[in-house]
Amino acid sequence: MEVRDLRYSVAGRTLLDGVNLLLPAGRSLAVTGPSGSGKSTLLNCVLGLIRCDEGEVVVAGRDLTTLTPRSLARHRRSTVGMVFQFGELLPELTPVENVALAALLAGVKRDEAFGRARRLLTDLGVPVGGTPTAELSGGERQRAAVARALVNQPQLLLADEPTGSLDAQNREAVADLLFSLPEQWGCAVLVVTHDTSVAARAHGCFTLHEGKLLSQGSAAESRPTLAEGRGR
Repeated sequence: MEVRDLRYSVAGRTLLDGVNLLLPAGRSLAVTGPSGSGKSTLLNCVLGLIRCDEGEVVVAGRDLTTLTPRSLARHRRSTVGMVFQFGELLPELTPVENVALAALLAGVKRDEAFGRARRLLTDLGVPVGGTPTAELSGGERQRAAVARALVNQPQLLLADEPTGSLDAQNREAVADLLFSLPEQWGCAVLVVTHDTSVAARAHGCFTLHEGKLLSQGSAAESRPTLAEGRGR
């Protein structure tokens, strides 16, 4: 995934001011910053839900800013997974149904969709019986949300405050899971978070301040630089 010279303003306020970001497969990056700094806006631009004023967003070799709405939706379903702060799962469905639904919407056949869902949930330690998602613990729901994000085998996984609604124990477990994904699945992982202890687990960490990405160094000094916030 690469973001090039991204600019976006709303109501006269510049949220992204020439942001550049390079995140290869198999690596993770965290972006921190206060509420209103533009972190979620950056994710929405990467998702293609917000059209930037200037710049390019390249995911899996295609510039999202050039795609038609239909092509964009198709490309997003097949290449990007998303984990939200509160999971955004349907509470009346079982975890298997929630995860399989994402695959069905992407055109996966029913048997394959449910098979993928059961395998992923089992691997992530989430019940695969008939328990409604509403009855799961907070940590189980968020692991189910990660499974849903992975079910279509994305090249890029995005997470918006994925541990913000969890207690300390579940926060650690979900953070461990998210930052293990690049090695286990080969995908790139971009996490936005207020929690600096969660951000420190990523291969690289940046702060979004006044529309620019400011480097916070690397969580592992021996690892290569993953992204560059130019125009600082």
